[in-house]
Amino acid sequence: MRKYFQCLLPVFLFVVLSSFALHKFYVGIYQINYSDKKKEVQITARVFIDDIEKALQTKYKRKIYLATPKEITETNELLKSYLSEKMQLTVNRKAKTLKFLGKETEDNVLICYLTTLVPEKISSISIHNSVLTEIYPEQQNIVHFNIYGNKKSLLLTDSETEGEVEF
Repeated sequence: MRKYFQCLLPVFLFVVLSSFALHKFYVGIYQINYSDKKKEVQITARVFIDDIEKALQTKYKRKIYLATPKEITETNELLKSYLSEKMQLTVNRKAKTLKFLGKETEDNVLICYLTTLVPEKISSISIHNSVLTEIYPEQQNIVHFNIYGNKKSLLLTDSETEGEVEF
C-alpha cells in the first residue's frame, strides 16, 4: 500500500501544481489622481494586452493586433469607445466626460491615459468600471485614488461595478 501511495503522490502533486500554474488572474489597475495645477482628474489604466485585445475583438468583430506591428489604425478610436462605455466618472454628483489621451505598452501591459477637467473642489468621486467583465466574470478592477494627498482604493468586480469615495 505504501509503495502504491508513493507512486501516486508525484502524479497527484503534478496535477495539483499544474492547475495552479494554468490559472490566470484577471486584474486591471486604475490610478486616479487630481492635478491642482491643471484642475483635472488624470486616470492611468493598466490592463493586460491579451485581455483587452480579446474584449475589443469580441465587441468589434475584427482582429486588432494590439501592440504589434500589424496593429490596425483604428485602435485608439476603438479603445476610446470601449473605455467610454465601460468606465464612467462622476465628480461631486456630476457626470464627467473622459478624454482619451493615448496609450503605450510596458511588457504585456497596455497603459491608457484619460483625463477630465474638474475646476471645483472635489468632495466625492463615483466610478463605474466594468472593463473586461463581459469577457472575464472573475475580472477585478482595482481603483486607487490620490486626491489632495488623500489616498483611497476600491475593488470593483462583475457583481459590484460601481463605487464612491469621499474627500
